[in-house]
Amino acid sequence: MTAQSASLAGLDLRAEIDRLRKEKNAVILAHYYQKPELQDIADFVGDSLELSRKAAETDADVIAFCGVKFMAEVAKILSPQKTVILPDVNAGCSLEDACPPEKFKAFREAHPDHIAITYINCSTEVKALSDIIVTSSSAEKILSQIPRDQKIIFGPDRHLGGYLSRKFDREMLLWPGVCIVHEAFSETELLKLKAQHPGAPIAAHPECPPTIVDHADYVGSTSGILNYAKTIDADTLIVATEPHIIHQMQLAIPGKTFIGAPGADGNCNCNICPYMALNTMEKLYISLRDLTPRIEIEEGLRLKAKESLDRMLGMASGTVGMGDLGAR
Repeated sequence: MTAQSASLAGLDLRAEIDRLRKEKNAVILAHYYQKPELQDIADFVGDSLELSRKAAETDADVIAFCGVKFMAEVAKILSPQKTVILPDVNAGCSLEDACPPEKFKAFREAHPDHIAITYINCSTEVKALSDIIVTSSSAEKILSQIPRDQKIIFGPDRHLGGYLSRKFDREMLLWPGVCIVHEAFSETELLKLKAQHPGAPIAAHPECPPTIVDHADYVGSTSGILNYAKTIDADTLIVATEPHIIHQMQLAIPGKTFIGAPGADGNCNCNICPYMALNTMEKLYISLRDLTPRIEIEEGLRLKAKESLDRMLGMASGTVGMGDLGAR
């Protein structure tokens, strides 16, 4: 038992979090990749951008974002007047880590004839250096609007960029970042699992490498995979993304079976995001109690980053946020 856990022994954390939510006029957001208990206590569960947009529409004074740092930063970009807290400030992202702002800036300067279309899984600084931000649900619609003779840098996820490049037959300069969760899936183990469940379709996130995506019956965002699970006739679905999304699938479609795609060791445990896992009920309680750690962004940087987000929202208004949210 940690010192933190010992100090909270005997507390009804759910009741205390509910009390603090009312006392602080807070809205609690949980990404699909959070632990089930955090999803269950959240006001909204969904994909990162739509959660931030939904929180911006509320009259809450505080946004408690159970996710990772770049997600909480987006909430602050869209709601600068609100206090935004993240239960664990160390909840980062391998894609953000793979794209340091100073290196991205130098890369852009080396290719001045390219525009930068950047996946939302990046820092505020990289967003400010980008022309258009995309999500996994909006990327295709946005790319289809870019003239074919316009040269493009796509970062930081080379697998998502490669998937779009192949689908649209467009050459792009790809930043070499990967998501450590989606990179961990094993093609060999996936094919073994498919053989055990021959009628089960495979749904994969486009952050997966081609060796996984090429076997998928459906490729899409986390919310897209959830919607796909609701519409298919099959009784069993193999899910190639972070396995905590299965909690929402089981709540929405309890009569179906959902199996997490395996890693190299034959199970899905290695595909649990270690950054998302840093958030806990105990940390959420302390974060609401103390209103820390807070997300703060310098105003000039915030406005510059918001420009690239606004371009995305304008170009993809028909796709962003469709079916992403589940209310508590």
